[in-house]
Amino acid sequence: MNGTKRADIKSGKTVNIVLKEDQDTGYLTWGVVRDILTKSSRHPHGIKVRLMSGEVGRVKEILE
Repeated sequence: MNGTKRADIKSGKTVNIVLKEDQDTGYLTWGVVRDILTKSSRHPHGIKVRLMSGEVGRVKEILE
């Protein structure tokens, strides 16, 4: 499942995100969602979240 719909993402879900500095390489970072930062219901590049580790990026895959 991709991460473009806010309703699909909840705190505690395991996701792959792309960090700002990794956008050109597409390198994904794995983690657990702490906060959802995007306010709109959809975003074409992925919903922006903060992971439990404190890293911020856009969701590319929902794993759980």
